[in-house]
Amino acid sequence: MERHLRSIADREELEQIEDSDMDSLFVLPLSIIPLKTPSLGRARLIKNQRLQGVVEFFSDLHSGSGQVEVTQLPSAMGWDIDHEIPDDLLILRRLAPMPSYDVYSLRILLRESGVSVHDSTVLRLSDAKNRELSGYMKTFTGPLLQQIYGSEGIDIKDFSDIVALFRDPDPKAARQKLKIMAQKLEIDVMEIPAFLEDYGDIFLSLSYYRQCLDRLQPHLDNYLSSMDILRKNWQVKTDYTLMRTCDSIERVLRALSQAIIARFENFDRQTQEMWSSISAQRFRQVKMMIASYHTTIGGILCALTVKMNAWAKHFPKHSVGGPLRRGEFIMSEMKQGIAEMRRLEKATPDHLFQ
Repeated sequence: MERHLRSIADREELEQIEDSDMDSLFVLPLSIIPLKTPSLGRARLIKNQRLQGVVEFFSDLHSGSGQVEVTQLPSAMGWDIDHEIPDDLLILRRLAPMPSYDVYSLRILLRESGVSVHDSTVLRLSDAKNRELSGYMKTFTGPLLQQIYGSEGIDIKDFSDIVALFRDPDPKAARQKLKIMAQKLEIDVMEIPAFLEDYGDIFLSLSYYRQCLDRLQPHLDNYLSSMDILRKNWQVKTDYTLMRTCDSIERVLRALSQAIIARFENFDRQTQEMWSSISAQRFRQVKMMIASYHTTIGGILCALTVKMNAWAKHFPKHSVGGPLRRGEFIMSEMKQGIAEMRRLEKATPDHLFQ
């Protein structure tokens, strides 16, 4: 966030950040939850631009988004909650407030809330997203290979290629590779498959969150540049309520983004230390450390992404929307949910800012 903020007039149009449902920070397909109401099973739980978890029954370019707040579901579904509260409503009441719907946060939050899924294997990124993240994963596959083999002559495109190294047609060669890795990691050969699965999964999560931040950064810069321009505009700069709101939103956005950046820097230090003396035990420590921040990082990235998507949707470039329209949108929509963002900021451990 300390980088120089270029004028949004010099930027190309920014598109909203979108992913398939299982790859998204802010979409939970209810088909993975064992609900009894068929229409709910076909719907999605999404974070709206006010950071509320709402049920979306349909969404398209022509009809828009058909959203119902969880508190309004009894009326919409014809439920008599004075007589009996449906199980589906109880489940949705637990799901709606979750800070993020990304698969890594859901693994933790669903377990903590006692909500089950049809099949735990669905809480994984799609194959397409895995391919997208292959470039990020090289940061983590490279050091592992260097430690075990040295990297000469080894062509790794994604994490599955590491597993394939042990499927050598020559059984003797494959056993030798497994033996080298087992010795290096100080584990039994039979533990290697589980180690590789854990290694790939935890660093895939880190790659996923890094990509989310990288895609978010231009939108944050865009918004902050817009605020800089807005403060200098003669039509709105004397609107002190608007100016205070802009300052409040910017402070929260900066604090949350700085917390995420600081956490990634800490992860980098910890993983570098792990690779300097790799072992299964050291990896487990790093894994627990990264996993313990999944819901914190997911929640912050979800909130920032939803807010920046709302801005990009209405003001994708400098020529769209004048200062008055932008000021109205800030007061009517952007400030909504700021209390939730402040809660995320206060709930973020102090050492994330160090």
